[in-house]
Amino acid sequence: MLRESFAKLRKVRKFTILTHIIAWSISLVWIIPFIGVAMASIRPLNEILDGWWNFEAFNPTLRGYFETWTHPTAPLSRALLNSLIVTIPSTFIPIFIAALGAYSFARFDFPTRDLLFLTIVLLQTIPQQMVIIPIFNTMISIGLWNNYIGLILVHSAFALPWQILFLRNFFSILPVEVEEAARIDGASYFKIFYKIVLPLTMPALASLTALQFVWVWNDFFFAAVLISSPDLKLATQAIPAQLGRRQPDWTVVSAGSILVMVIPIAIYFALQRYYVRGLVAGAVKG
Repeated sequence: MLRESFAKLRKVRKFTILTHIIAWSISLVWIIPFIGVAMASIRPLNEILDGWWNFEAFNPTLRGYFETWTHPTAPLSRALLNSLIVTIPSTFIPIFIAALGAYSFARFDFPTRDLLFLTIVLLQTIPQQMVIIPIFNTMISIGLWNNYIGLILVHSAFALPWQILFLRNFFSILPVEVEEAARIDGASYFKIFYKIVLPLTMPALASLTALQFVWVWNDFFFAAVLISSPDLKLATQAIPAQLGRRQPDWTVVSAGSILVMVIPIAIYFALQRYYVRGLVAGAVKG
């Protein structure tokens, strides 16, 4: 018995060590380009032409950060604010609507429920490029082209199918007994929803917040089609605009890229406590 236990423990340790090696290797592959961009943002171009890992000459400077922040044609200070104006409502509006819809699918039985849910799931398969021309024409016809409201509506609409699927699976594994007890005590469905269900759903909501925020923040395609005024352009549009038509200043562009990364990374670290727990629970139907 003792030998078998030691053998099993050895196998578990080998598996754990192998898992850590693979995870650290993947992390290293991901972080090396980030380090390269960070080095390019604080070093003159001539110092990194032979590779950012070459430190024979090392004269760090914050010039790139100052210039990208106050760029004459595409200042990142304004672009970051514009991105926040679009990203914050585009994150919370679909989550609120998806939570209501997902709870209905998980708890109530109504005609065509399964067919409607299947339709919502299938909507996830529609690529952005397939519907961008109808969206573009619709936004022009209703006066929402080159308007943040139109962009927020598009982001919200594209987020709803996968968020409803995600939250419906999460709601399905929550214990029904607590809700039934509250119902017997006279609580309404909406009161049960926001007093009992939503607090229990915090890990899933935090995961959705992080995923949706990063997706909208990093979006370039919809922003490029629906926003054209220089004063309204988002951070993902400002970075290419800083390249210019002649020789680009890679120190400025790299510094801008680092600044654009900071906010989604901060969001992830703030919500990482719930992130993995919410993803695992939302991916498995009880």
